[in-house]
Amino acid sequence: MRNLQTLFLIISVLLLASCSTGRYQDKHDSIPTRLPNQSEQQDAIARAEVYSRGGNKDYQVRGINYKILPSAQNFEQIGTASWYGNKFHGHLTSNGEIYDMYAMSAAHKNLPLPTYLKVTNLANDKSVIVRVNDRGPFHQNRIIDLSYSAAYKLDMLKSGTADVKISAITEFGEKITAMTSPITNKEIDKEPIISKTIADHLLEKTSTKAKDHIQVFATTKHELAQKIAKEIAIKHSQTVKFPKENGIYRIQIGPIVDTTILNNLLIELKSGSYPNAYLKAL
Repeated sequence: MRNLQTLFLIISVLLLASCSTGRYQDKHDSIPTRLPNQSEQQDAIARAEVYSRGGNKDYQVRGINYKILPSAQNFEQIGTASWYGNKFHGHLTSNGEIYDMYAMSAAHKNLPLPTYLKVTNLANDKSVIVRVNDRGPFHQNRIIDLSYSAAYKLDMLKSGTADVKISAITEFGEKITAMTSPITNKEIDKEPIISKTIADHLLEKTSTKAKDHIQVFATTKHELAQKIAKEIAIKHSQTVKFPKENGIYRIQIGPIVDTTILNNLLIELKSGSYPNAYLKAL
């Protein structure tokens, strides 16, 4: 009997030790003891990178399935941002790097790792460029988790969260190439490649016209455009049109006023049969 009591005591001690030495030392996240210095407030330098071997497969968290987008091209999203600090500092990120709360980094549920994003605080118009190397956030309706330095630069530490717009940075050269085409149907034609200068691209980005449509793909075949447009309209219960311009039919969904519905539909399309779908203002 005494031996059994001793064995039970040993097991209890081991269980308590294992609970106290888990992945994260802190039970709750906390604010760092110092503010970011000047060098730690510099934007991440966006550059072309090969996607990491870790963190780029579809996954499940708390019973919810998440799909990874094949590309960040033309990705934009509006929603709530939060930030994470001491609890995760020094631990592995989803792509196998070490989280540094003083680096300009972020976590996103669906974007490929790494992806560079411009994040703008809609309340004060402050912006920062971050490198996404982690997954999350997985609670409430938040779209991105920012590092401590990024949150500090956006002036959102006091509130803890902020309404933001995030835009993927995927063009790193002097010329920008835009191409819209599907990858799953051999009958669908590729839309002609359009070369644009950086000035042209920035002019489009700063347009005040809201992007409330999704362009799915383009084809020269009327019957095919009509068929796919009908399928998308039925499946997603949205208005779909396919106007013809210069001999090309462009399948477009919208307008969609609700930005959450708009962004969720874009993610679904890009992670499915139409990875080159993108937001567009008409």
